[in-house]
Amino acid sequence: MYIGQVAGTVVATIKHPFFMGRKLLFVERLELTGQTTTRYDIAVDTVQAGVGDRVLVLDEGNSGRQVCDVEPWGPVRAVIVGIVDALTLAQEAA
Repeated sequence: MYIGQVAGTVVATIKHPFFMGRKLLFVERLELTGQTTTRYDIAVDTVQAGVGDRVLVLDEGNSGRQVCDVEPWGPVRAVIVGIVDALTLAQEAA
């Protein structure tokens, strides 16, 4: 699981039936500093996130399939499961 930022949407006219009626978002992973990394996922949106939102992404296939309620071998790996309102990091010990 990681925190990412939605950078765009993905549109595919030809796709697996599982994805029919589901929104796909392009999500960039974030460093703890809030900076984007070079890593990304195309994730199924379950929380109505939008471009620019910071989101909580579940990026483990089995858990993602459970969230989406799909058969054990469904074609899903990354799922957006929350929109991040705030992030507070503990202070480092001196």
